[in-house]
Amino acid sequence: MAKIILIETSTDLCSVALSENEEILAYKESSEPRKHASLTAVFVKDVLDSCGLVPGDCDAVCVSKGPGSYTGLRVGVSTAKGLCFGGSIPLLSTGTPDVLAWQAISEGLLPDGCKYIVPMIDARRMEAYTAVFDTAGRQTRETMPEIFTPESFSGLLEEGRVLFIGDAADKCSKVIAHDNAFFVNCCPKASSMAVPAYAAYKEKRLEDVAYFEPFYLKEFVATVSRKKLF
Repeated sequence: MAKIILIETSTDLCSVALSENEEILAYKESSEPRKHASLTAVFVKDVLDSCGLVPGDCDAVCVSKGPGSYTGLRVGVSTAKGLCFGGSIPLLSTGTPDVLAWQAISEGLLPDGCKYIVPMIDARRMEAYTAVFDTAGRQTRETMPEIFTPESFSGLLEEGRVLFIGDAADKCSKVIAHDNAFFVNCCPKASSMAVPAYAAYKEKRLEDVAYFEPFYLKEFVATVSRKKLF
């Protein structure tokens, strides 16, 4: 039995779970803005305490690696690395689109006859980080930035029903109008990481704790605030 700490901080929702193989044993989440840095480690302790465990009792830590919020990803990866170093346990990762795809599957969100799942993570304006999965959770198109137009994903939509899921689904629904398009606006949750995390554990797809970095996809660009400080 593999007990894995699951950490998801790539969007506005901060969440942590503990799984045993593919089953969730404990879960904590918060949608409070800009609280990831103060809540993530606390949530890890809470889920472990609820099961009478410490980090060293677990078999691995799995972190959602992105793409997503630059700050959120840094918090999640830093926390995961600290747990791995402190508990002498291995590090696993899963893509944020994988988490959303498995969220759709595990929570029964797929419309009848659904052919594809398109996770979409908000990248501001009319852009999102997207990928394509089949309804068995297998990725069929690489993750990439996508600017929405009325023609976006038209090929998939002609093939059958498509579920667009993620925190960019609402704004996508305002641009894509098709009878085969279904939308679920939500953030990825750590409770949806159990299946891909356990698969990574069984296949020994371990990350290098010292050198692992989040998958940002696009470079972080700092801007100058327009607010007058003085």
